[in-house]
Amino acid sequence: MKLPGQLPAFDQLPIKPDYPPRSAWGVFGDDDEIGTLNLLTPERVAAAATLVKTGEVFPMNWELEKPHPPLFNRSSLQHTVQRRRRNVFDDIYDSFNTQSSSQWDGLRHYGHQQHGFYNGVTEEQIADPANSINGIHNWARRGIAGRGVLIDFRRFADAHGISYSPGVRYGITPEQMQAAAAWQGVKFQTGDILLLRVGWIDWYDALTEEQRIALAQPGGLQIAGLTQGEESLRFLWDNHFAAVCSDNPSFEANPFPKEDEALHDTIIGLWGMPIGEMFTLDKLAAACAADKRYECFFTAAPLNKLGGVASPPNALAIR
Repeated sequence: MKLPGQLPAFDQLPIKPDYPPRSAWGVFGDDDEIGTLNLLTPERVAAAATLVKTGEVFPMNWELEKPHPPLFNRSSLQHTVQRRRRNVFDDIYDSFNTQSSSQWDGLRHYGHQQHGFYNGVTEEQIADPANSINGIHNWARRGIAGRGVLIDFRRFADAHGISYSPGVRYGITPEQMQAAAAWQGVKFQTGDILLLRVGWIDWYDALTEEQRIALAQPGGLQIAGLTQGEESLRFLWDNHFAAVCSDNPSFEANPFPKEDEALHDTIIGLWGMPIGEMFTLDKLAAACAADKRYECFFTAAPLNKLGGVASPPNALAIR
């Protein structure tokens, strides 16, 4: 599609008075189903490809078996290797919840609790088996590629005396995000794919089995991530990210505060912006810290499932 000549600022949303407050419905067209991925234009993808200098490749996909037990009462993957005949085998995956490990939250996953799903799609449409609107297949058939930008908040915090645990609720403010970006020498560009490292996967891998079991129980999970509120939304929208990702299970701080709605409501439901969760960023972060280069060529290939809600990321950072 042809992008608008100038994207509206956060304070200019919505673009029509009958759209929900703060929504980007209609910005990319009233029938759009890919949201802010529209910002990944051929020109921006080509520019991102020039960031490949060393040829290092960093997969950002955690083992499908992790976390174990799964969080949020999701099902565990059951894997069977099936013998077909002599020296021939198949895989069979049962109970495969696409959001039990590293994941893209698609546009059918999370709607705004008051206004529904991206571009006015209703809960009834999502629940209709014959309706595939806003499905993950739209992203898969387009592909995701662009400039990935790492904000290594874990290293920034350690260097600046900011104490937090990735496994205890801590709200990272937009001011801290900007300060971390400045410390790293990062300037955001329209269409960037934001990669926020809080150190959650490294923290999780150090837990005992008993601690992991406790974490998966109702009320057992706390997460350091971006804080809720209007200023966080303004930061995300006015930087015009194509997608936002983290190494934690929710991108935003969790549990969500009762006085503020979840960022998910607006990011996915009102903007159509992909959220990536539990991306493995530790090895990428170490390489970025070594040469002080925090940008990469980012690619991802979601599952091409008609009407799918979410997908493993199948994401790579190439430097």
